[in-house]
Amino acid sequence: MASGFFALLDDISALVKVSAASLDDVPAQVAKTTGKVSGIVIDDTAVTPKYVVGLDPSRELSIIYRIAKKSLINKILILSPAALILGYFAPWAITPILMLGGAYLCFEGYEKVHSMFSPHHDVDVESEQVKTITPEELEEERVASAVRTDIILSAEIMAIAYSQVTGQPIINQVAVMLAVAVFITVAVYGFVGLIVKADDIGVHLAQEKYGSTTRKFGRGMVKFMPHFLSILSYVGTAAMLWVGAEIILHGIPYTAHLLHELELALANIPALGWLAKVLICAVAGLLIGFVVEKLVLLVKKVLGKDTQAAH
Repeated sequence: MASGFFALLDDISALVKVSAASLDDVPAQVAKTTGKVSGIVIDDTAVTPKYVVGLDPSRELSIIYRIAKKSLINKILILSPAALILGYFAPWAITPILMLGGAYLCFEGYEKVHSMFSPHHDVDVESEQVKTITPEELEEERVASAVRTDIILSAEIMAIAYSQVTGQPIINQVAVMLAVAVFITVAVYGFVGLIVKADDIGVHLAQEKYGSTTRKFGRGMVKFMPHFLSILSYVGTAAMLWVGAEIILHGIPYTAHLLHELELALANIPALGWLAKVLICAVAGLLIGFVVEKLVLLVKKVLGKDTQAAH
């Protein structure tokens, strides 16, 4: 009986040693995964600040925190388990789901580009009912919109994270995906918080208690940040088109092969290869967004007719 008990302890000890040795690889796998998703991280960072533009400055960090909290919850409680379950039971389903998310990003990006260039007609207030919205309602809309966009980008991040640990022990898969979720969320939204509060930092540095060089730098920050946020909003829109189209193109074997061949052809000039891929994906994103918008309008029209027929 005693010998059986000690044999069980030996087995447990061996299992713990194997698990510990396996977990030693986690930091390297997290670093590798982070490198793979760096483009999406940049996109996420560029997209988010626009959601606090025009809102009460005192609420900016609170809004960023709300978005970050929901992003982390989605990654840990929804996207990571979903990737693990789909990867085990239906690995074929991951790519189509990601492609649907990519189509949504293209649609959102196209809508923003279309609104930039389409003529804005003056609203006849006598014939149009003006909708009023409170600051609280506007904040809720912005947070909801940010979370919808974030969940698509986060799904791509967690899918890539899962692809890096396929075939690894389950403890490694869970540890890597949780570490990636926490690290990327903190990094992205920490940097976003720094961006949106940079003007306040500039005001602080411009105070008389600092030297002339520091004050000049602070005033420069205050003047530059509105322009920087405006530029970042355009970058965020372009990022939606780029990432959305890249997700879709990588899900189609033929176009994925073409992108790979392009990267190989320009391997000696990495910056040019990256720029060429971004431009191709951005143009493709506009086209995909245009098609999706027409399909959405068609579906709405059909559903509207059905509703009228039912009445």
